[in-house]
Amino acid sequence: MRKLLFLFIVTLFINGCSQLTIPKGVYPVEQFNVHKYQGKWYEIARLENSFEEGLDHITAEYTLLEKGGLKVINRGFSIEDNEWKTAEGKAKFVKVQNDAYLKVSYAWPFYASYVVFDLDEKHYQYAFVTSIDDSYLWLLSRTPKVSEQVMERFLKKSEKLGFDTKKLIFVNHD
Repeated sequence: MRKLLFLFIVTLFINGCSQLTIPKGVYPVEQFNVHKYQGKWYEIARLENSFEEGLDHITAEYTLLEKGGLKVINRGFSIEDNEWKTAEGKAKFVKVQNDAYLKVSYAWPFYASYVVFDLDEKHYQYAFVTSIDDSYLWLLSRTPKVSEQVMERFLKKSEKLGFDTKKLIFVNHD
């Protein structure tokens, strides 16, 4: 009986450490192809968050794991510290592998939502990403710059969904 009680408490703790919500009105891309998504992405724009504060030249690299999911390596340059900062994590699909709704962890057992809500579905050249609420927003691209059309689409769609696009930070890659 003690073992069952212990397992129940551990399960509650782990579930309590997960923030797997999605902002209202945001829906993950369906028919998501994780094989096409893997590789290097440049962060073009973001809403400020504590874990990327003061960083530029930010990239994310996604690699398939043998047991499913993705290895995630985020990298950015701190001008203040004059050094590169790196964070390594794992992402797993929350429901099914063809929905772009994942949970990502940089410190087990803590997970947060990772939701791709718009994507260049043919070539996977840009992605609009959010997390647990509308204070998290990213524009990712395969290249350090995006076209005016992609930027306009990102701003319009994000604003329509309630994200505060006036607070966006545009990442330097020069």
